Amino acid sequence: MSLPAAFLRDAQRLIPAERRFDDPTSTLAFGTDASFYRLIPKLVVRVESEEEVVALLQLAQRDRVPVTFRAAGTSLSGQAISDSVLIVLGDNWSGKEIRAEGEQIRLQPGVIGAQANAWLAPYGRKIGPDPASINACKIGGIVANNASGMCCGTAQNTYHTLAGLRLVLADGTRLDSEDPASVAAFERSHASLLDELARLGRETRANTELAERIRHKYRLKNTTGLSLNALVDYDQPLDILQHLLVGSEGTLGFISAVTYNTVPDHPHKASALLVFPSVESCCRAVTVLKRQPVSAVELLDRRSMRSVQAMPGMPTWVKGLSDNACALLIESRAASQSLLHEQLEQVMAAIADYPLEQKVDFSEDPAVYNQLWKIRKDTFPAVGAVRQTGTTVIIEDVTFPVEQLAEGVNRLIQLFDKHRYDEAIIFGHALEGNLHFVFTQGFNSAAEIARYQAFMDDVAQLVAVEFGGSLKAEHGTGRNMAPFVELEWGQDAYQLMWTLKRLLDPHGILNPDVVLSSDPDIHLKHLKPLPAADEIVDKCIECGFCEPVCPSKGLTLSPRQRIVMWRDIQAKTRAGLDTRELMQTYQYQGIDTCAATGLCAQRCPVGINTGELVKKLRSQAATHLKTADWLAEHFPTTLRGARLTLAAANGARKLLGAPRLARLSASLSKASNSRLPQWTPALPQPLKPIDFGPASNDARPRVVYLAACVSRVMGPAYADREQSSLLDKTRALLEKAGYQVVFPGNADSLCCGQPFASKGYPEQAEHKRQELIAALLHASRGGLDPIYCDTSPCTLRLVQDLGETRLDLYDPVRFIRTHLVDKLEFTPQEEPVAVHVTCSTQHLGESQALIDLARRCSKQVVIPEGIHCCGFAGDKGFTTPELNAHSLRTLKDAVQYCSEGISTSRTCEIGLSSHSGIDYHGLVYLVDRVTRARSL
Repeated sequence: MSLPAAFLRDAQRLIPAERRFDDPTSTLAFGTDASFYRLIPKLVVRVESEEEVVALLQLAQRDRVPVTFRAAGTSLSGQAISDSVLIVLGDNWSGKEIRAEGEQIRLQPGVIGAQANAWLAPYGRKIGPDPASINACKIGGIVANNASGMCCGTAQNTYHTLAGLRLVLADGTRLDSEDPASVAAFERSHASLLDELARLGRETRANTELAERIRHKYRLKNTTGLSLNALVDYDQPLDILQHLLVGSEGTLGFISAVTYNTVPDHPHKASALLVFPSVESCCRAVTVLKRQPVSAVELLDRRSMRSVQAMPGMPTWVKGLSDNACALLIESRAASQSLLHEQLEQVMAAIADYPLEQKVDFSEDPAVYNQLWKIRKDTFPAVGAVRQTGTTVIIEDVTFPVEQLAEGVNRLIQLFDKHRYDEAIIFGHALEGNLHFVFTQGFNSAAEIARYQAFMDDVAQLVAVEFGGSLKAEHGTGRNMAPFVELEWGQDAYQLMWTLKRLLDPHGILNPDVVLSSDPDIHLKHLKPLPAADEIVDKCIECGFCEPVCPSKGLTLSPRQRIVMWRDIQAKTRAGLDTRELMQTYQYQGIDTCAATGLCAQRCPVGINTGELVKKLRSQAATHLKTADWLAEHFPTTLRGARLTLAAANGARKLLGAPRLARLSASLSKASNSRLPQWTPALPQPLKPIDFGPASNDARPRVVYLAACVSRVMGPAYADREQSSLLDKTRALLEKAGYQVVFPGNADSLCCGQPFASKGYPEQAEHKRQELIAALLHASRGGLDPIYCDTSPCTLRLVQDLGETRLDLYDPVRFIRTHLVDKLEFTPQEEPVAVHVTCSTQHLGESQALIDLARRCSKQVVIPEGIHCCGFAGDKGFTTPELNAHSLRTLKDAVQYCSEGISTSRTCEIGLSSHSGIDYHGLVYLVDRVTRARSL
C-alpha cells in the first residue's frame, strides 16, 4: 500500500529532495538495522531540526502514516526499521552542553555514546550506560532502548541517571522538562493527558500486587515492554512521562535532547580471569562478588571460551579446560591506586575458598587486561565468523535472578542441546544475572523457522515463567520479544502498557508492532535474508559498527549498506533477474564513492574490510591493462606527465586567476562526468625532477629516505606560506638530527604500487611494490639501515606481508618518536595546530603517537571531532570531489582558530587545506620549526 498523496506532497514541500529517498537502492539500504529483520521503507527522510520532526509528525498524525525514528541503527531486536516512513537523524543533532564541571551533560540524540564520554573524560566523568556498541550507537538509541552494558548495571542506566528530557509527542507537541516556560505551556495544552498519567500512577501504586511485581521486575535488568516503573517510582505526571519515554523504543515519542547526571570514571583499574571447575561454583562466586567492590563481572561458559581459544594471544591452557569449566572476568576500578589495591585484596579474600581450575591474577598492566577483555569481546564475532553462509547470528539477552544463575545457565545449555544449537555460547553480565547467548540461525525454509520458533517458545517459558526473569535485559523488546511481553508481565501489566501506548499515541503511528503488537507471530515475519555475495563480506552481520568511520556515509552508502546492496544484486543475478539498472546505481553509490581505506575493518566485529570488496569489483571492471602495464614500466615518464599536468594547471591559474579557474574547472569536471579533475587553490605546484646524488661516506648514522612519488612530484601550493618541498624539509630535519641521508637508486622509477591497487590493477601494483622492496634492500645494505618513508599510506602498503624480508621501515611518526626525539630539543609554539590522523596512520597504530608529537610541538592541539577519514583517497579528491567535501564538511568550523594543520599524507593535505581554510603540512614541517639539534 502506497503512502497517501497528501502526505507525500506536503513532505516534499517540507524536506529538500536531497534528504528524501524513495528509490529502490536507498530504501533497501536503509531497510536494515543490526537485527535479523528487514522492512523496506516507502520513504526515508533525513531530518536536520526539531521543527522538521514536529511538522512530519503533524502530517503523519493527520494522514495516519506510521513513522519510525532511527539514530545509528545498531539495535538488535528490530526497533529501527519500517515499511512506511523511516525518519533518520542528519548531521545537526550532535549538540552538547557540559554543566557543573561535568556532573551533568545535555546531549542531542545524534551524539555517539563514545563521543559523549570523550567530552567528559577531562572531568573524570562518563555517562552511565556503557553498551558494547558505544563506539557506534547514538544517544537517541541509548535513551530509547534504556541501554546498559558491562559496568552499568541497573543503577547507572538512563532511567536512573536521567536529569531532564526534551521530547516531541505523536501530535507534534514539544516538551522540555528543564524549561519552565515549556512545562507551563504543556501543562495548559495537555492537562488531560497529565491528569490521566497521574491517575494511572495512583491506581498502579494502590494495586499492591501489581506495584510489587513492577518493583521486582526492575530489580533485575529489564527492557521488556514499557517502563512501568515510572508509575511506581514517581507521582508527578511530568516525571512519569519523561521516564516512560526512556526505553520506549520510539513508540511513545521522539527524544530531541537528554540531560544525564554523569558518573565517576575512575582512572585506576585492574582485571583478572578466574576459571572455576563448574558452572555451579562459578555462579556461587558471583553472589559473593555482588557484595564486593567490583565494577564488572563477566561470565563465560566453556563453549564461549572454546570459540576463542585458538585466537592469537589466548593463554595456552584455555584449550585444556574441562568441559564444565566456567570463567569470570572481573574488573575493579578506584579513584587511587592505593584504594584499588585494597579493593583487589578484599575481592580475592572473599572468594579465596573457591577452587579454581586456572586463573590470570589481577593486573593493572594495560596489555594484560586489554587481552583479557579481548577474550570477552571476541566471543560474539567468533561465532559469527564460523557460521554457514546464508545464516545469521542471533544474540539473545535474558536475565535470571542472580541467586538462580547457575540453574539458569545449565537449563539454557539443555535447550541448546534439545534444539540442536551446537555452536551456541553463553556469556554475560553476571552481577545482574544478565546472560547473552549467541547462536546461528537460518531462515531459508519453513523447518528452520519452525525450529527457531520452538526454541524461542521454550526460552520464553523458561526465563519469564519458571524463573520470573527478563526476556530482554538490555537489547530492547523490539519486534523480537513483542509477542512475549504479556507472558512475562501478566495481563494486568500488559493491558496497562497498552493503555499508556493509546494515551500517548492514540492513532498508533509511532513504530507499530515494536514493544507491543497484536500479532503473535510478528517475531517470525520480515526475517532478513543474508544471501552469499562474496567471501570477503559474507560474514557481515549488518551490525553497523563500521558506519561512524566511513567518509561516504550520508553522501551515498556506508559499508553496511554497500554489503546489503551487493547481497541483493548477487541474489537477483542468481535468480536470473535483470540487475543492469541496479549495477548502474551501485557503480557510483557503492564503488566510485568508496574511499577503500579499510577503517571499517577496524570497527567490524568480524574484521571485514569492505574496501577490499570494492577494490575487487574495480579490478573486475578494469579494462586498461596494457595502459597500466605501460605506466608501471615507464614510471619516470608517468611522473613527468604528472608534473606537466600540475605545471599546466599552475599556468592556467596565472593566466585566468584562481577564482575564475576554480569556477571553470568545476564546470568542466561536472560536464566530463569527473573525468577531468577539479582544480582547487590547494593544488600543488610541480616539483622539478630531483638529482639524488650518491651517499657520502662519513661517520654519521645512515637513514634511507624513501620519498614517495607524490613527494617527488608535488610541491607546495602557490599560496602556501611554506614554500619548501616536503622532500627538502624532511632531508633538512634528518640532517639536523645528525643523520646521513641516503636515497635509493633510480628513485624516479620507484613506487609502492598504491595508485595501481586503488584503481583495480593488483598485479601491476604488486610488481611495483616488489621492485621498490628490492631497491630498498639494496639501499639499506640488506636491511641494516632504517628506512624513512615520508608518507604513511606508502609505508602501510610496504609493511604489509613483508614475510621474511628484513626491512626496518618507518612512517614519519614512528621514526620521529623512536629516532629523533632524543636528538632534538623541542620548544613548543603558542599557535594552535590542527591534527589529522590519516587512515594509514590509524592502521599503523601510530594515532596517539602523532597526537603526542603534536603536543610536544604546540601548546594547543585541536583534533576535529568525527573526522576519521578525509575522503581524498589518493586521487578521489580530484575525480570525486564531493566525497572529500562531504567527509570534511565540519572541518572548517573545528579548526578556525588554528594557524596550520599537520598530517602524514601529501594527498590528504590537499583536501584538508581546501576544506579547512588553513594550510595543512607534513608533520616534519612543524617538528623542524620548533626544534634544534640537542647539544651533546
